[in-house]
Amino acid sequence: MTESAPSDRLRAALEHPDASARLEAALAAGTRPDDSYVVELVARSAVEPDFFVRDMLTWALTRHDPSRAVEVLLPEVTSEIPQARSQALHTLSKIGDPIAFAAITPAVLRDPHPEVARAAWRTASGLVPEGAQEDLADELATQFGRGDHETQRSLSRAFAAIGFRAEGAIERATVSPYDVISAHARATAIVMGDPDTDFAEAAVEARRVVAKRALPRD
Repeated sequence: MTESAPSDRLRAALEHPDASARLEAALAAGTRPDDSYVVELVARSAVEPDFFVRDMLTWALTRHDPSRAVEVLLPEVTSEIPQARSQALHTLSKIGDPIAFAAITPAVLRDPHPEVARAAWRTASGLVPEGAQEDLADELATQFGRGDHETQRSLSRAFAAIGFRAEGAIERATVSPYDVISAHARATAIVMGDPDTDFAEAAVEARRVVAKRALPRD
């Protein structure tokens, strides 16, 4: 009988019905890296239902050769499976290879799935190369006012990660005629000016300021 390959054994272990067993398999793959594991780890990341196992899969991938991991992860950024996209982006942010920035196109930053978009914003703001910050900020500014509280907070954090080079894009958005855009941009400016300010408090203050615009002037 021919002994199965290590990657085949890992695939089988990652398909175990018990999440604890899958977690142990991912831990073992990261503890004893093998280039043949990368494809299996990435493939499982796309469909793994358990958050803790997904997190361990990401950790395991960071323990492998970065160039090999990035090579397999990049095509996942445009996968038809939303979880595959979000997990690939998340893992790329943890690996931190600047080459991944080129794969985060405007379409990726505007992904209709909030979780994917949040991962894209976080990854792009962390990997943006010198000289590209303003362009990234301009693209991210198209997302002001989008989504729920968590989504808006994620976008504001991305601007904060970019830093002062994002200030122009934020300032332009604060004068938008659309209240939801203006308020989100103003809240972002508040938390960037004072990182200790909670985003929820900043959002309330920003909405108050924007609401005053509709009041008649004396």
